[in-house]
Amino acid sequence: MRVARPTGPPTELSAGLLRPSSAQALRQSSGQASTKLRAGLFVTGTDTGVGKTLITAALAAALRACGVDVGVMKPIETGCPTRRGRLLPLDALTLREASGSRDSLALINPYRFREPLAPMVAAERSGRRIDVGVIEERFSRLAGRHSAVLVEGAGGLLVPITERASFLDLSARLRLPLLVVIGSRLGALNHARLTVDAALHARLRVAGAILNHPTVDRSPARTTNLSALRRLLPVPVLGEIFHVAGLGHQPSWDHPRIRQILVLYLRQLLPEVLGRSEAC
Repeated sequence: MRVARPTGPPTELSAGLLRPSSAQALRQSSGQASTKLRAGLFVTGTDTGVGKTLITAALAAALRACGVDVGVMKPIETGCPTRRGRLLPLDALTLREASGSRDSLALINPYRFREPLAPMVAAERSGRRIDVGVIEERFSRLAGRHSAVLVEGAGGLLVPITERASFLDLSARLRLPLLVVIGSRLGALNHARLTVDAALHARLRVAGAILNHPTVDRSPARTTNLSALRRLLPVPVLGEIFHVAGLGHQPSWDHPRIRQILVLYLRQLLPEVLGRSEAC
């Protein structure tokens, strides 16, 4: 399978405008001009609610089963419920459980907000400011502790973190290849092409895409999406994950069928990491 490698200067599409990339400026201002990719993945989606947490958690569990010391990160989480006066980042907690990580939530999830809004808006409404440099510093600490780190974004790739930075910019700054989770629904082809085109235009490496079925509905669009995506996208579309229910108290990400499928994808997504493992 081929991966398109566009030429030309990096660009930022965060606000729907084509302009010089803030991601490049962020790297230079922090003294990190290196373009060498780090070990891990930045998991983004074609929209919210497409299964990013499910796929990220299942990948973390699969890596852990292969003997890989994997770290996880959910840099920003919105829509957090309040328990005992504190915001509870459910996605970040799921990732920590799946990976077996003992890292603190302060590292895994530097920013959390109550309202289910884009991070930029949620931060503004709570009177706070998101500092992308803080996220990068926490990520660097995690990367120094683990063989690989899985980072899950929020919503889609161009969701704004601040007025000048989106998750596209953050993934570039963290120097992680992208894994695109595509929600299998009507409109998936358009959303997937827009996401991948934006990533490749910004000269990000897309390791692959996975089609996820968030519900059991089997409409004509959902049954034809995989074959169409494999013809349309210039990146590897690894396969699809069908909707499964948790087994009793067992969470969906730990379902044996999902783990079995994702183990097959690991060597293509993380060849350098799995090359050092004899368990998979």
